[in-house]
Amino acid sequence: AEIFSGTPDWTKLRAVPPIVLTDDERAFLDGPTEELCRMIDHWQIRHAERRMPREIWDFVKAKGFLGMLISKEHGGLGFSAQAQSLILGKIASRSPDVVTIVMVPNSLGPGELIEKYGTDAQKEHYLPRLAQGLEVPCFALTGPTSGSDAATMRDVGYVAKGEHEGRETVGIRLTWDKRYITLGPEATLLGLAFRLFDPDRILGDTEDIGITVALIPTNHPGVNIGRRHLPSGAAFPNGPNWGKDVFIPLDWVIGGEKMVGQGWRMLMECLAAGRAISLPSSATAGAKTMLRVTSAYARIRRQFGLPVGRMEGVEEPLARLVENAYVNEAARAVTASMVSRGERPSVISALMKYQTTERLRASVNDAFDVHGGRAICDGPSNYLQAAYQLVPVGITVEGANILTRTLITFAQGALRAHPYLYKEVQAVQDPDSTAGLAAFDAAFGGHVSFSIANVAGAFFHNLTLGLFAEAPKGTEGLEPIYRQLSRASRNFALVADLTVALLGGGLKTKQKLTGRLADALSEIYLTACVLKRFEDDGRPEADRPIVAFAAANGLHRFEEALRGTVENFPNPVARATLRVFVFPFGRHYYPAPDALGSRIVRLVLAPGEVRDRLTRDIYVTDDPDDATGLLEVALRKVVAAEEAEKKLERAVRAGIVHRFHGRDWIAEAADAGSITESEAMLLREAEALTQRVIAVDHFAPEELVPSYRKAAASNVGHNSRGLAGANPS
Repeated sequence: AEIFSGTPDWTKLRAVPPIVLTDDERAFLDGPTEELCRMIDHWQIRHAERRMPREIWDFVKAKGFLGMLISKEHGGLGFSAQAQSLILGKIASRSPDVVTIVMVPNSLGPGELIEKYGTDAQKEHYLPRLAQGLEVPCFALTGPTSGSDAATMRDVGYVAKGEHEGRETVGIRLTWDKRYITLGPEATLLGLAFRLFDPDRILGDTEDIGITVALIPTNHPGVNIGRRHLPSGAAFPNGPNWGKDVFIPLDWVIGGEKMVGQGWRMLMECLAAGRAISLPSSATAGAKTMLRVTSAYARIRRQFGLPVGRMEGVEEPLARLVENAYVNEAARAVTASMVSRGERPSVISALMKYQTTERLRASVNDAFDVHGGRAICDGPSNYLQAAYQLVPVGITVEGANILTRTLITFAQGALRAHPYLYKEVQAVQDPDSTAGLAAFDAAFGGHVSFSIANVAGAFFHNLTLGLFAEAPKGTEGLEPIYRQLSRASRNFALVADLTVALLGGGLKTKQKLTGRLADALSEIYLTACVLKRFEDDGRPEADRPIVAFAAANGLHRFEEALRGTVENFPNPVARATLRVFVFPFGRHYYPAPDALGSRIVRLVLAPGEVRDRLTRDIYVTDDPDDATGLLEVALRKVVAAEEAEKKLERAVRAGIVHRFHGRDWIAEAADAGSITESEAMLLREAEALTQRVIAVDHFAPEELVPSYRKAAASNVGHNSRGLAGANPS
């Protein structure tokens, strides 16, 4: 709303609390979460077993991972959204498969819906069982014909009388067909969304009651749990379920009879919070992990006589990795704080979902490019393949990014966050015509004044290059960036307001424009979060070039998105007008310079506080038998051996030492006096670790047969729940 106003009050953003965890939350993050990460063997999970090991399930249930958001009163952990976000992120940095089984019950799952809307009986019965892992929940919303357009679901229920537990009762007769349901094959409790009708008017005078949500035990007669989907070959359970003419009592509706028809509101309110936490937390942790492992590898791996991370061509992707890790974490922390305070930022949650997952996708691709052949050969020592494999899942679920960007972020934001638009809509819908007309006149008059102020304000700040734009006090050194953000906000408000005014109801069909406006809105928000993170972290001087790099690129991307909107505006008069008022001097913002990118890359090519701060709250180990732990050990040893390595390189180039297989070139250098004995010992240790780091796995043919296939071959005819059955659709 502040950004849509064109005159954002940055003190409101700066007042959002920084990362704050209770002692219990911090202990859980450092204790059970760390222990869970140590238990995970991602190669065994995703290749050999292709399912979640029972010991992982038992651990997350016993430690309360499935009930993080359930209140302590009902047996849960009662953690804040900030704690949930960090816990999910840490698990995600170890395994995207394992984090999924923890994420779903704590996102859009029956637990949160019961806590907020359930009857007292539902809360007392289900919440303790969910918190203790005695029930495994799933939520069935998506169907074959209703993906992003969930409101058009064909799953239907009819209010009817039927028999339940030996007596006649008022209930619902359900027929549904759902797919892509995460945890479905393992679930004991099914949350089901469907359209409810009351043709016999049993509940009242309305026949089409609307979308409703019910709780159904998966062992209830008529409930069918299908075989597993394999989304991107993932190991986490995901599959279809369906039923035909399944009768359930009315009190299985979440919230009972009073909440029939309220399902869409319930889902949207909970999804706004879940979308702001679940995927942004794992995408942020993923970006930080890509930075941590790739910066280490780029320093360890040498070509042409120097670490590849010091080559300009490799600096480019490394700089993007630094930026994405910093920006994602900045926005994750701010947004999680908002949700922790009880806010439901639906527009921000939408932009966070698509922006963080897209930045993760870019980070994974950059990590692959830097690692080269080391990344594409899968095996137990490949710490990138799982992320690469499952990135498309994050892009697709909880609202595919294409539609989240083009239909939700700006289109919803324009209605919810515009200073006057929603007031005008409410006034038009007011059944009291006199009061509605007066309210509309007031709102419309305010809207006209707002539009005129936007035109004048944007033109003034563009002519003066933002020198007189607002910047909060006490932001020494950051004022120029705040002023440019204020200027950007004024320009965004002008273009957004004119877009809404001229396109009106046709706004949702102009998805290229709304997508660009969503990008513009996102860049302002994300860049503002970068400034807040820098202040919340205590203004570490070493991070200042990272802030400058991210801000320059954010403002450049903002300008490109806004320019694309203006240049493609369908109304030629408006297009020409906006060119004059928004871009009187043409382009103003440029990408961060190469020299600045080089500076921030040098900050992460060696162990230190900057690298640790950029990758905080992910799983880090020093175990040399772990692929990522080996990187940490090797990085320290290679940095320690740097001066000795330079001496060795000079000896090789001078022809004193010949570095070929079958020769001991380190001993030759020591014998020639090019290095000392202690340096030779250090180089041998660094060389041995480096060879392990750059090695790739290789297999005998029989080793490539997953264990679940071997088990299937030895148990012909065996069917197990979750792997057998067929969906007739």
